[in-house]
Amino acid sequence: MANNPKFPGDHIRRVGLVFSGGPAPGANAVISAAATSFLEDGREVVGFFHGYSNLQDYHPVSHRLLPDKHYRIFREEDLRGLRNSRGIVIGTARANPGGPISQPEDLDDPEKTERLHAVYTALVDLGIDALISIGGDDTLKTANFLYLYQQKLPAGAKRVHIVHVPKTIDNDYRGIDFTFGFFTAVDVMAKELQNLRADALATSSYFIVETMGRKAGWLAYGVAIAGEAHLVLATEDIRGSLRMKEEGTDPLTGEKRLFDRLNVKGLADFIVDTILARETREKHYGTIILAEGLAEMLPNEYIHGVGRDEHGHLSLGKVDLAKLMAEVTSERYAERTGRKQKMTGVQLGYESRCAPPHAFDVMLGSQLGIGAYRALVEEGLNGHMVSTEGQLELTYVAFEKLIDPTTLKTEVRFIHSGSDFHRLAHFLETRVDQERWNLGRRQDE
Repeated sequence: MANNPKFPGDHIRRVGLVFSGGPAPGANAVISAAATSFLEDGREVVGFFHGYSNLQDYHPVSHRLLPDKHYRIFREEDLRGLRNSRGIVIGTARANPGGPISQPEDLDDPEKTERLHAVYTALVDLGIDALISIGGDDTLKTANFLYLYQQKLPAGAKRVHIVHVPKTIDNDYRGIDFTFGFFTAVDVMAKELQNLRADALATSSYFIVETMGRKAGWLAYGVAIAGEAHLVLATEDIRGSLRMKEEGTDPLTGEKRLFDRLNVKGLADFIVDTILARETREKHYGTIILAEGLAEMLPNEYIHGVGRDEHGHLSLGKVDLAKLMAEVTSERYAERTGRKQKMTGVQLGYESRCAPPHAFDVMLGSQLGIGAYRALVEEGLNGHMVSTEGQLELTYVAFEKLIDPTTLKTEVRFIHSGSDFHRLAHFLETRVDQERWNLGRRQDE
């Protein structure tokens, strides 16, 4: 197979692997399967440590990349038993070499592409023929930047082929049905929620639980269904009395405009409605799931001074939405009933990111890793994302179908209001009335 001229990507002899962003269960399944595919075909595999941290600082004189310090050359024995292991064998980081780039014209600016150029130069100097990028939507943007940047190089310059493997426990990725790590994260957090449910029952109290998931509600809904929560709300549900308008400054453009915000007191009343409905059934306990993305919709008074990461995302973990809503809901419950109700806010998510991977995540990650090999060698692809559909059938999606050509941004995949998955989660929660249950089926008011 190694010297088969029928393969369009046979010239790819040395492949780089880079993992970027937050950890996800199944990461080592991707790395192991990809590396095994190339090694068994007589090719070399280089794993770069800690994302783009070292690559973006590369300089042929002042910052050379050294084996076992900045990268490792994989051997067959390195991969034994790796597929089911926790963590990320090559580490990860959130370094963002494409940070200064916000429009296509920026790719012609030497200052804005300085770190991209360093990454490209490092890959060429190390003899890398192709790079497998593993990461979330921001890492996909970086992969696309590297792909587009090379298109602007002189005709004779070496091209490093780029393929991307989608990674996020959030499952909010366009171009793939499920991302590896999602089912493990749901399973881990659902078990934590069941513990809290038992605690709530024993103590006649409520837990308001914030789950990871960034902007979309996939994790929150999965945890609520599997963990038997009594109410779940995500950004997809914020409409009507739960929504308000507020003037603010766009963190990226600096422009003043009206934003859709979360009506905190309206949400508190919504939760109190659920508690009161349960009380009529002699149930004085419960668990409420809130997606962390709701924190990005909080009015300015709640998020003033909270920092943002290199990609412009609000540091959601520092907001503590669960604690905030537990306090506000407790106050609103007392105002409406004249009684007290114990409510505790809990954040869940970090404990799931390096959990032992669920069998499905191992299978999915393994197929995606092999898909990276097949995309590069068998299909000769460049500028594509590896994906699956149906019964783990491999597909390959061009970057241009996933990224806006004008803004160079990716789009979050939200849960469609009224979809069967959306309706499932709300059908299983405590019913207040039919109109309340139809929340996910209504159009924006």
